[in-house]
Order: sequence, then C-alpha cells, then structure tokens
Amino acid sequence: MTSTFWAHTLRDVVMVEGPDAMTYLQSQVSQDLRSLAVGASTNSLVLQPAGRVDALVRILRSGDRAFVLDTDAGAGDALSARLHRFKIRVAAEITALDWRCIAVRGPGAGEVVSSGGAVVVPAWWGDGSAVDLLGPAPRPPTGLPEGTVDDLEAARIEAGWPRHGAEITEATVPAELGVVAVAVSFTKGCYPGQELVERMDSRGARAPRHVCRVDVAPGTAPGDSIVVDGVEVGVVTSVAGRRALALVKRDVAIGEAVGPPT
Repeated sequence: MTSTFWAHTLRDVVMVEGPDAMTYLQSQVSQDLRSLAVGASTNSLVLQPAGRVDALVRILRSGDRAFVLDTDAGAGDALSARLHRFKIRVAAEITALDWRCIAVRGPGAGEVVSSGGAVVVPAWWGDGSAVDLLGPAPRPPTGLPEGTVDDLEAARIEAGWPRHGAEITEATVPAELGVVAVAVSFTKGCYPGQELVERMDSRGARAPRHVCRVDVAPGTAPGDSIVVDGVEVGVVTSVAGRRALALVKRDVAIGEAVGPPT
C-alpha cells in the first residue's frame, strides 16, 4: 500500500508522574527534556550503564509533572523495570497504562487530527509521514483506508525505523540504529550509558555493524545471512516482500544506511 492509511498497532505505555518526574527522567534518558512543552513529544533512548540499549522510547509530556513513555509491544516490562531500578528516594510514580495506538502512515499523515480523546504524536523520524493516535480509546481517522499489519511493517522497513526484537536486541548499542540524531542530546547532563555514546561521537567512531535497508530475494526471512562474494557481511532482521532491514558490518557498501530523512 503506497497511499496514506491507518492501522491498529500495539504499543506498551508507561506513565512517570510526580514532583520529581522531570528531574528523574532527565537523569535517565538520552534526550534533553527540559525544553519539552506540555503536549510535545520526542524520541529518546534508555540505556544500560555500559551503553547498550534497554529501550527506544517516545516521550510525551502530558502535564507539568507527568510524562508518558511508549515503546514497542513486548518491551514495556523491561522499560518499567529499568526505570524502577534507579528510582531511589524519588517522588514519582511509574505505572503501566492500558492505552491503545492507531498508526497513520503516508503523505499527509501529519495533518490527521485527534479523535476519541487521543493525542496525535509524531512517529518514527517525525517528518510528517507518520503519526500515532495514542490514548485509552483512539478512533480511526475518517476518510482514510484501513491498512494491515503487513502494510505497517512494510512502511516501517521503508522508513528504516528499528524495532525491539528485530533490529534492537540486548546486545545493541545506539550507534548501530541510525537514531542518534533524533534520540540523543549531546548538551544535557549525565545519564546511564552516556559515556559510550559521547565517546563514539567525539571520536567519530562507527559501530561494528549498522542497520541498512536492502533489497532481498523472494523467500528471504529474518535471520538469513547477507552474503557478498561468498562472505557473510550481515544478517536480515526484518522483511516485507523484496525489501528488508539488515545489520551489516562496518565499511561494507551494500544497501542504504538508515537515518533521518534529508
């Protein structure tokens, strides 16, 4: 499907609320939240102290002392556990929300308005081609066709946006994903995992592998190897038809490295 469409999708949602919500999250995530206005959102990473990725999240400031974090389905428990791990004498509550999500993808997606009391939040790279309706009971936008889970996956792969359980695993470091430009602030204070992120950026270092968008043969499946001249140079992580995302070794010229649209 190439036209704009909507589709139900699953997201795990966590609220952090209380007098210390801002200062606590500011100390834990890679993005600077101090200038985030109520109703605005941003992408961020939640990292282990050693710099590996615990979660790629979207952070919505829902009130002066309230933030809603959403992440891929299945990653919410780990996110909640990670946020609780460093919460010592902090006046903020961390609770799971039973919220739902409707994804809108395609040209003009950014013009969709709220329905059913949901919040319209930019998705993926925030370039206007992807938004989500997030809330307890969002309603599908009028005038747009309903897409399928496969349509949504194809759009994600074409956009080059990483997903937990596919491109993001327990061994992933931020530089592999192509999202540092939209998920990391290099001017904020300290947070767990900052040392690795800052060190790689200051040295211009590249990760041993990175996510690329590639063309593949029919029948290719996640886990299949990418082979060039008889040498394995990467592994397929997500597939939709003839298009795929793959983790490819550094300095291998194949496919297109993912990142914010230029």
